[in-house]
Amino acid sequence: MVVIVGGWAVTHAHPSAPAPATGGGVAQSTCPMATLPREAMDTVKRIQAGGPFPFPGSDGEVFANHEGHLPKQRRGYYHEYTVVTPHAHDRSMRRIVTGGTPLAHPEQYFYTGNHYDSFCLVTDAGGQP
Repeated sequence: MVVIVGGWAVTHAHPSAPAPATGGGVAQSTCPMATLPREAMDTVKRIQAGGPFPFPGSDGEVFANHEGHLPKQRRGYYHEYTVVTPHAHDRSMRRIVTGGTPLAHPEQYFYTGNHYDSFCLVTDAGGQP
């Protein structure tokens, strides 16, 4: 939200929206689960249970990190999962990207709400930061 007060622009970020991770080519901000959409927790629970996933042809696929916004790792380290967006007719833009093995208990969880433009490291999803 942007508010103009006496010629000054004041911005206010939505409290449930994590700060984007930018700069340096790696995810630098952190976000506890409580700051993410409720559906992100549903996705984490599905990951930890090994499924089922709402988009089985896409969820769990290797995420190649072409944009370079996550720390550089070997191919196959990252996997992506859809965070369902209510009322969307497709996968929309929200994802959880995990890093490490095993797949059901990865070392790291990252969230993006803007289809890989930025990420935050989820600090309390069960992995290690």
